[in-house]
Amino acid sequence: MYGWIWRHLPGNVGVRALISLVLVLAVVYALFQYVFPWAEPLLPFNDVTVDGEGGARQ
Repeated sequence: MYGWIWRHLPGNVGVRALISLVLVLAVVYALFQYVFPWAEPLLPFNDVTVDGEGGARQ
């Protein structure tokens, strides 16, 4: 997949590397701004059960 993208990018190696970096940053931005906030309520990470028994006492 990455080879296909690399072959279809215009320019020489430097331009391709810059475009690849911009594409990666755009994907990361889209994930953090749209995908992760949408998926967060669907994930069970906040379903924590803590009881008052056991554990360290001070």
